Amino acid sequence: MSKKQGKLTIHTTQQGAELGDLFGIFFEDLNHAADGGLYAELVRNRSFEFDPIDHRDFHALTAWEKVERGGGRAELSIEDSQPMNVRNKHYAVVAIHEAGDGVGIMNMGFNTGIPVRAGENYRFSFYARRDESLNEPVRIAIESKTGIVHGEAVVVVDSAEWKRYEAEMTADETNFSSRLTIVTGGTGKLYVDMVSLFPVLTYQGRTNGLREDIATLLAELKPKFMRFPGGCLVHDGSLNPDDRNSMYRWKNTIGPVEQRPSRRNNWSYNQTLGLGYYEYFLFCEDIGAKPIPILPGGYDPHHKRIVPIDELGPWIDDALDLIEFANGDPSTEWGSIRAELGHPEPFGLEYIGIGNEEVGEPFFERYTYFHRAIKAKYPAMKIINSSGPFAAGGEYERGWQSARENGSDLVDEHYYQSPEWFLANFDRYDGFKADEPKVFLGEYASWGNTYYNALAEASFMIGLERNAHAVGLACYAPMLCNVDYVNWKPDLIWFNNHEVFGTANYYVQKLFMHHQGDRLLRIEASGFEEPLSVETKPINGAIELGTDASSVLYSNVKIVNNDTGEERTFADWTAELSDTEEARQEGKAKRFERLCETAWSNYTLHMSAKRTGGPRGFVVAFGQADDNNKLFWEISGWQNQDSAISSRVNGRGSCLTQSLFTVETGVAYELALEVSGRKIRAFINGELMHETEDRLAVIRPLYYSSSVDGATGDTIVKVVNMQGVGVSSHIELEGLPTVGRRRAESYEMSGHSLEDENSFEQPRKIAPVEREFSFDGNEFAHEFPPYSLTVFRIS
Repeated sequence: MSKKQGKLTIHTTQQGAELGDLFGIFFEDLNHAADGGLYAELVRNRSFEFDPIDHRDFHALTAWEKVERGGGRAELSIEDSQPMNVRNKHYAVVAIHEAGDGVGIMNMGFNTGIPVRAGENYRFSFYARRDESLNEPVRIAIESKTGIVHGEAVVVVDSAEWKRYEAEMTADETNFSSRLTIVTGGTGKLYVDMVSLFPVLTYQGRTNGLREDIATLLAELKPKFMRFPGGCLVHDGSLNPDDRNSMYRWKNTIGPVEQRPSRRNNWSYNQTLGLGYYEYFLFCEDIGAKPIPILPGGYDPHHKRIVPIDELGPWIDDALDLIEFANGDPSTEWGSIRAELGHPEPFGLEYIGIGNEEVGEPFFERYTYFHRAIKAKYPAMKIINSSGPFAAGGEYERGWQSARENGSDLVDEHYYQSPEWFLANFDRYDGFKADEPKVFLGEYASWGNTYYNALAEASFMIGLERNAHAVGLACYAPMLCNVDYVNWKPDLIWFNNHEVFGTANYYVQKLFMHHQGDRLLRIEASGFEEPLSVETKPINGAIELGTDASSVLYSNVKIVNNDTGEERTFADWTAELSDTEEARQEGKAKRFERLCETAWSNYTLHMSAKRTGGPRGFVVAFGQADDNNKLFWEISGWQNQDSAISSRVNGRGSCLTQSLFTVETGVAYELALEVSGRKIRAFINGELMHETEDRLAVIRPLYYSSSVDGATGDTIVKVVNMQGVGVSSHIELEGLPTVGRRRAESYEMSGHSLEDENSFEQPRKIAPVEREFSFDGNEFAHEFPPYSLTVFRIS
């Protein structure tokens, strides 16, 4: 069955906005995306610097074990009195009591262990010294869990001073759960630091390089840019660059890897910084992506750490020095450092971002100083401002206001929403102006890696393309996830220690990157059936009052029908709720209490609310069909600094609007929630806090865009069908000759269940099918299958 045939007309001579660098990728070291992921190092905790500051369960010997063989006895300890360097002070000491058949240490690697493949070579290195037995061999081996040796080498630690030793091993068997052992005999003590094992086969063969399979999957996307190194990782930390938990400071990430300080990763693990700024720039160059580094702006919104204005100089210098490091002539200070690292040519940096998801006046006050200094020295540099992690609201507007006042080139928007939100907001940027700062959609995803999620995102991306006058850059996030270290999902690419696969979302991104085009072409539809509107129903249903991690008291509750003036009062109704840790431990926790159901479509809910204990505040659920389908007003959300209105559809949430607000214990607040159809307003103590609309998706007959590839002259057409039936269409390329045979290619994703996903077992279950075809003249017919994405590239 298919819908009534319509027509898509592409006006090939009517060009629109430039698409520029629209689609790219975003890298942040969460989900072990770097260490244990893209960064090819196979040894975990290689410099014995793991610490409880990284994760409460970590210590200096995490991932290490003592080895004692054939009657050997040894003591394994950690010291820091005579370090290899002052930035990584810890090292392992093997005190040999009885040599036996050998004593030493063993590293467990990431995931199931150290992966090796038969016939492949592995480069081992470490720093070591010993106080006795300087001629005693040290045996290095890759072994199975049961001790079967898959590859080995011997080095002689012949010095009482720290010295680097290297060896290469060839694996004779494939084993993804191996161990690395360092074993010796003799007497005295063996001192070990900076133990490393890399596959020789890294991406582009670089030493200190990247895991080939993951890097190749990224390169195959052909992204226009890569944003790095985060993410909240950028700004969550102390102000002192020498602190273990400092904000991300790029100067700590270049130079010899053994001298790069370990860092607390804010996703609760250790970050070696082996994958640093130089490596990021090299990778961008290798895959043809423009680098977009993001730097902290002197403000940590997580912990309210703020650099005084008169102390911003070093932070601004960091930004200016980074630009010089990337672009400066080798005669400059930082350009010479880049040249010494092996890259005398500039990297051609065009963009720089200041801040990530910042909220609060302190950041925007400081941003101005960065912006002015960068533009004064590098007027052509495109500077990216921030608008917080919400799609709308007070902080979002503050970010845009800052961008307009400062003349920012782009504004970094972030949001993670339900697929229904993306469909409902396909036209989000239609009203944005071409003469204002452009949108950098620096993080976005719908909640899930199913085929349905991917199609919803494809529909939204067509909206991004069609608004290229206002949207300059966009990248899905997060990009990488190690299946054994999940901090966040969904993710674009999933991997373990030896396999990797792209999700359905990945293949959507790949199609849009491969077939972006250089300029929009005018495209119009005619003759299709009207959009499939979800029944426009008002927000009504159950109302519940609740809390999150706190104790609260509700009273003086009433609902007013704004059409008739009718009131429902709950004069004798109170709700005393508690969701504190103590209440949970005692089994007395109660998060919500139902107030009533309402069928009214235009009403105002009034109540008094007081927090009596705990760190957060109030939650008002309304329009509730069940726990997975409702709206809620959360007052004093994350870190007691937010008031936000959100929706939940099929268990997947979308924040509709947010503003800053802090709840104080013992203070009574007068709350009012006004609902009119699907429009919502919220008041605290009579002051308007929120005004938003929970839009329902209107499924269009087709979602479509067209562009021209400047290099080839090809016309590109993208079409998404979000309906459960096929849609027949006539495609006319107006402006092309009407006679002669024309070649074309199509790339189609179709024929899948909406809940289908890719996996290690079926990595390309959902992937585009390519085919070539030809047609006469400038038009052809096509039926777009149910739930499909189709890309045409027409010569």
